[in-house]
Amino acid sequence: MGERVIMLGNEAIARGAYEAGVKVSSAYPGTPSTEISEYLVQYRDDVYEEWAPNEKVATEVAVGASLSGVRSMACMKHVGLNVAADPLYSVSYMGVNGGLVIVVADDPGLYSSQNEQDTRMVARAAQIPVIEPSDSAEAKEFFKAAFELSEKFDRPFIFRTTTRLAHSQGLVELCERVEPEDKPYEKNVTKNVMMPGNAKIRHIEIEKRNLELAEAANTLPINVVEMNDTKIGVITSGIPYQYVKEAMPEASVLKLGMVNPLPRKLIEDFASKVDTLYIVEELDPVIEEQVKSWGIECTGKEILTVQGEYSANMLREAILKQDLGLKEPAKAPGRPPILCPGCPHRSVFYVLNKLKMHAAGDIGCYTLGAVAPLSVIDTTMCMGSSISTLHGMEKAKGKDYIKNWVAVIGDSTFMHTGVNSLMNMVYNNATGTVIIMDNSTTGMTGHQDHAATGKTLQGDPTYAINIQALCRAIGVKNVYEINAFDLPLLEKTIKEENEKDEVSVIITKTPCVLLDKRKKPLYTAHADKCKKCGMCMKPGCPAMTKNPDGTIRIDDTMCTGCGLCEQLCKFDAIELVKEGE
Repeated sequence: MGERVIMLGNEAIARGAYEAGVKVSSAYPGTPSTEISEYLVQYRDDVYEEWAPNEKVATEVAVGASLSGVRSMACMKHVGLNVAADPLYSVSYMGVNGGLVIVVADDPGLYSSQNEQDTRMVARAAQIPVIEPSDSAEAKEFFKAAFELSEKFDRPFIFRTTTRLAHSQGLVELCERVEPEDKPYEKNVTKNVMMPGNAKIRHIEIEKRNLELAEAANTLPINVVEMNDTKIGVITSGIPYQYVKEAMPEASVLKLGMVNPLPRKLIEDFASKVDTLYIVEELDPVIEEQVKSWGIECTGKEILTVQGEYSANMLREAILKQDLGLKEPAKAPGRPPILCPGCPHRSVFYVLNKLKMHAAGDIGCYTLGAVAPLSVIDTTMCMGSSISTLHGMEKAKGKDYIKNWVAVIGDSTFMHTGVNSLMNMVYNNATGTVIIMDNSTTGMTGHQDHAATGKTLQGDPTYAINIQALCRAIGVKNVYEINAFDLPLLEKTIKEENEKDEVSVIITKTPCVLLDKRKKPLYTAHADKCKKCGMCMKPGCPAMTKNPDGTIRIDDTMCTGCGLCEQLCKFDAIELVKEGE
């Protein structure tokens, strides 16, 4: 037996990739999948890892590596799979050469996402087999199994995880890396060129492979039957298995490691041996609907929810009918999300709020500009959508309608899909102001680099795309780069650009405060000079607090020295007392 260590689910997946002999990994950071790539970096001598501009590109890179004959992978969160859908549906027809696994992390409970979509539904539509582990140990071992099955059945695989699995810990046994020989590349136009005539042939072949895989699923060791008391039988997979075992340790359980295609014979046999059958799965009734379609009587979403995470207590109440008195649990004090002290986005939103402007928003830290006291962002849909949304408004209602609107987007999100939307504005003779809030990182997912930061995933220096030059290159004539904390210039520029009948881009280039490790400037508030006007409180900085008498106090433990409050105070009640270093 090898060394056993405690690992996060994401760390275990990275270890599984290493042990499986993966040679190429491409990803776009997205919670809860981000750390997989960051853990993979420790194996950089054996595995090439990169941040791609978006999930579509990441998937295509992994497909290319697979075609060349090596094991490859792509990582993303569930909404990232939407971006990758174009290559996903086609590579399903093509199949693989070297093993190909796409890791997709779902987010039941909406901890960091705009929806709770179920990747299994997408996989069924794309005819992609899915493997789902229930703990860190399985995450590592199942990941290796996914590559073996991928190559055996000539199929790309989706490896589905969830937030709870990604960020929970478990014991993992370390094994040696086994690196299979590279498969030779063979030109095969019929298999790899998806034009209509070839795709028709490949569709027939893939349906045949799917039937073979479904038959094999009945005997795969990752699908496990645990027969105990036969009064209650439960079919489950992934993290819900842990809740089932905690709530009903005596029940019989069929734990599915492969959730698409389902092992029909195994399920029918298990169902015949239990008195009452339950299907326990988070989010959509993917397993349940198929089992019921086979004429097997079972209970699932009639008593369980399609929303959020499950728990052992939920199952105790729903299945065992135990009254746990949990209908109205004690509520923790409210802790609304808020931008960090010194965040450069805050000053931008303050100015927009002052100008009584609306903002079409995007995905990132700056989504917090939707909440009080800034309350600027009116829309947030998906990566890169802010610019297209503004464009749609202008084309629907005319130029004057958007004179009090802007689009806001971060630097990483702009590189992800925002640049396409900006090209569309230029191409279609649009008007409107786009504010690219460049904080030099992918902030919300934990400060990952991207194509405009000048560093790779490994931390190596590389060419940093100049966003200002890029905007000019695609035809934007009015491009301005401004310090986010230069309030007078920022306000003046926004006013002027919104009056133009052209596309304008304002880049507020100020690094995320959490990236700056230098000693910060020190500000103090003089209570005797404070007029209690509240101007310094309007941006909602958490470092600004009030004394009992209503005067202002600065919390030195939180203040990052951005100086925004000093600019807003007209009575010299806030003073810089020490320069930063």
